[in-house]
Amino acid sequence: MSCFSGDYNFCSECGNVLPLPGLSDTVTCPRCQFTIPINEFAGKVITSTVVFNSLEKSSVKEESEQDSELKGPVIDRRCSRCSKEGMVYHTRQMRSADEGQTVFYTCTHCRYQEKEDS
Repeated sequence: MSCFSGDYNFCSECGNVLPLPGLSDTVTCPRCQFTIPINEFAGKVITSTVVFNSLEKSSVKEESEQDSELKGPVIDRRCSRCSKEGMVYHTRQMRSADEGQTVFYTCTHCRYQEKEDS
């Protein structure tokens, strides 16, 4: 007894998206290996659509290059250029995997950048 029914785009056993019918006599679900005879698709029109969200409705905000460098946690570290407290940091694995990561610090006041290999 099938769990799902009604839409020929999906497997009636597991609900996975089915591949398009090919040259064989059956369509096989790639997830559960359930097979459907190709004659069940005879006379059926299978359509699909792709809907793209508009940029106005998108939740992703474009940011300027200056804003992107000040993202991240702010720590109590004194800037060596302006001597003010507060720097943003991010880490990258710049060297081989068995060595420590590189920490990049950016001053929130003067945007001076420094790095530290840990």
